[in-house]
Amino acid sequence: MGSETAVKSKTQDPKQAGQNHVDTDIDWRGVARFVQLSRQLDHLEETRLVPEKKVLYQFSARGHDMAQVLLGSQLTHKHDAICGYYRSRPILLSLGVDLVEALRSSMARSGGYSDGRDIGVVFNYPNPDGPSALPMCGGVGAQYTPTAGWAQAVKYRAETLGDPDYDGAIGVVLGGEASVATNGFWSALTIATTQQLPMLFYIEDNGYGISVPSTFQTPGADIAANLASFSGLKVLNGDGTEPVEAAAMIKDAVAHVRSGQGPCLIRLTVPRLQGHSFQDTQTYKSEAEVAKEWARDPLPKLKAHLVPALFDEAEWDTIEADATAEVEAVREKAEGIAIADPATVATNVFSGDQPQAMGGVRGSIDLPSGSSEPAPEGSRINMVTAVRRTLEAELEINPKMLIFGEDIGPKGGVHAVTLGLQEKFGDDRVFDTSLSEEGIIGRAVGMAVNGLLPVPEIQFRKYADPAMEQINDCGTMRWRTNNRFAAPMVVRMPVGFFKCGDPWHSQTNEVQFVHSPGWKVAVPSNAEDAVGLLRAALRGDDPVMFLEHRAMLDAVWARRPYPGDDYVLEFGKAKTTREGDELTIVTWGAMVERCEEAADTSGKSVEVIDLRTLMPWDKDAVLASVAKTNRCLIVHEDLRSAGFGAEIAAVVADEAFLDLDAPVARLTMPDIPSPHNAVLLDAVVPSVEEIAAKIDELVDF
Repeated sequence: MGSETAVKSKTQDPKQAGQNHVDTDIDWRGVARFVQLSRQLDHLEETRLVPEKKVLYQFSARGHDMAQVLLGSQLTHKHDAICGYYRSRPILLSLGVDLVEALRSSMARSGGYSDGRDIGVVFNYPNPDGPSALPMCGGVGAQYTPTAGWAQAVKYRAETLGDPDYDGAIGVVLGGEASVATNGFWSALTIATTQQLPMLFYIEDNGYGISVPSTFQTPGADIAANLASFSGLKVLNGDGTEPVEAAAMIKDAVAHVRSGQGPCLIRLTVPRLQGHSFQDTQTYKSEAEVAKEWARDPLPKLKAHLVPALFDEAEWDTIEADATAEVEAVREKAEGIAIADPATVATNVFSGDQPQAMGGVRGSIDLPSGSSEPAPEGSRINMVTAVRRTLEAELEINPKMLIFGEDIGPKGGVHAVTLGLQEKFGDDRVFDTSLSEEGIIGRAVGMAVNGLLPVPEIQFRKYADPAMEQINDCGTMRWRTNNRFAAPMVVRMPVGFFKCGDPWHSQTNEVQFVHSPGWKVAVPSNAEDAVGLLRAALRGDDPVMFLEHRAMLDAVWARRPYPGDDYVLEFGKAKTTREGDELTIVTWGAMVERCEEAADTSGKSVEVIDLRTLMPWDKDAVLASVAKTNRCLIVHEDLRSAGFGAEIAAVVADEAFLDLDAPVARLTMPDIPSPHNAVLLDAVVPSVEEIAAKIDELVDF
């Protein structure tokens, strides 16, 4: 027997029951008010603000509104959170979002969700006194895995940290039927079911993804039917336009998840009474289909359910009139709000003096400030051991820190960096994940917003590609919410060649992360720098990409004494590893060793600068060195075209042109994938001999 039958049996015939029974556990007057407010906002935008070009992106929620408001009425726990999508304004209103804030955000005025930085249908709502709305994203399906992360953080806080405040809290994700075809949906479904997380998947099926019917999104156009036998998942399926049926199913779904019985998916069919967006004319629908959809409008059904059972026609009319007047008053206030000062648009890319309203451990954990002076201990250790000791030390002092990824548990990671950490700290703090980079980074986002410190590992640089949407969304979170939310995390990722290469395990491509706003990027070349940079990242308040070069993890040259548990290395501070006055070499990662050897054997006076971090990078150190040597060579392993060396070369040419006695030069990989055969690899990666020859050429220019 399907779940839908089980729910309907409680109420017999929902349509008939709706005429005779009103569930007094639900604030139906509040439901009516929020539905009317949503309708009036849609009407105002479509008839006035969009034609007047005061709202540029508009997505009507007509048809979706009643069920969303019913869902919002059940979210009563202080640590409940939702993550929605562009048609989710009704539930935002029901959670308490201020109407002026909602409309000013649609109009891209100052304040609001983003201070005019993001489109108004991309919501966020940090709510210290009740359910919050996690920052939504513009990408379809991007909301699922962060919600799974929030739910996992709820479980961790309640069970591992023993915080009773989180008992019974849940994560709720809203999505349309088209979103069930995305990687994010299936990844989150795997996470939630295998970990039995307190997570509710709320699927609003209006039959179309823009112009594409549901039959292209899932077999049979019914995701609930397809998931009926999915292990560890309660599935409900019903009509989101029938007040009694929708209310009963939503209450059942929320109660199931809140009671700790595991995740639930509820699919409610609803009509999309307007186009996908205001610009969508719906020419792909016949007149008969449009009429059929309007016949399912939940608003008249809501009225029929409440009048006269709960109140009379006059009170219904009053609720509608009050909503109209309230929205008009809100319009006047919103139109009186100026746009944000353009001088502030570049603020809040990274953390500053003012902490974000939600996300990260800042303020909740008193972490030591550390020391910028190393205190060497014992003999030289390799980078693997240095990173492991740093992770271990920080796990000891920060109970909100978690490490996870593929094979990082009993195996200890493919490079043995996390070996023994799960045994010492337990599998709730150091754990393996399903094979989904989208899920690894996406869940880290939700955990970070929930106030944990996630330290996810991506096994190799190339494997980060499926997670790039989550990486980009994480980096922009602070900026696009104007410091309301941030998701600080440290992503550890091996990069580069090791003995041999190949197109799948040997990329560096660090420039892609530099070009993702909001991310800091560390590229240590040795064990000491790895310790200092990693500890700075773990005690910071920004997302950090920590790139561990495979060739340096056990390289003899990269070994250094452990610099102590207090050693912290400031980002954006390069190190001059060789002093000279005839040529400046700027490099990082595995190329530092080669550049030093070339400098030592060249017979020339060469200054070698190890940048250590690429975002931020130490421009001042480079320019000061070039002013002294009058020449600049940039050496990196990444591809030549649009590699980070091009950025450095452009800055030197722009700001030190008059200091130069020779052209700015680069030595890099050619624009090809990394070859597997060691002979081929050696032919394309900058060698000591090539670097030395370039030194001679530039000094003699």
